[in-house]
Amino acid sequence: MKGTEKIIAHIRADAKSQADAVLAKAEEEAAQIRAEYDKRAAAVYAEKVRTGTKACQDRMDSVQRIANMEAKKSLLAVKQEMVSASFEKAQTLLTSLPEEQYVAFLAKLAARASVTGDEEIILNERDRAAVGEAVVKAANEKLGGGRLSLSERVGSFAGGLILSRGSVEANCTAELLVELCRGEMSAEIADRLFA
Repeated sequence: MKGTEKIIAHIRADAKSQADAVLAKAEEEAAQIRAEYDKRAAAVYAEKVRTGTKACQDRMDSVQRIANMEAKKSLLAVKQEMVSASFEKAQTLLTSLPEEQYVAFLAKLAARASVTGDEEIILNERDRAAVGEAVVKAANEKLGGGRLSLSERVGSFAGGLILSRGSVEANCTAELLVELCRGEMSAEIADRLFA
């Protein structure tokens, strides 16, 4: 039996050596497959990182653009408020001129707006009581013998006047005069305020 044992041992050794060779080859192929998949996984991971980074950067850029636009809108709103406040201040200054200057201003408005020289001057309640007669007199002098008269009606405006003849009225109120200047002067005022 010693011969049979030798043959069996030899067969076992051959089988073990073949099995070891197959196992080594399988391990080598598994290592290659693992390396290939590791490489693919690394490429997919790198692509995901690139895509994620780009998406984050795009989102940050978008948020920054939106923030910049909002900041510009807010700044523009503040500038518009300041320009509006400037026009409101101009209207206040206009309607609070010293009496002599205010009478001269209103008389000049009435004389320029008069077409026939016999219109009625409508003032607000305050101006009618304080300077009404003086304005009519000064305006008639500017017209060289005009027949303007002080209306019994009073207007609900901050200052200035309305010249009326029948159903035709010429609006020379401080509100309208300042508003007419707004269109042509807004840019200039903004430049001076924010230069």
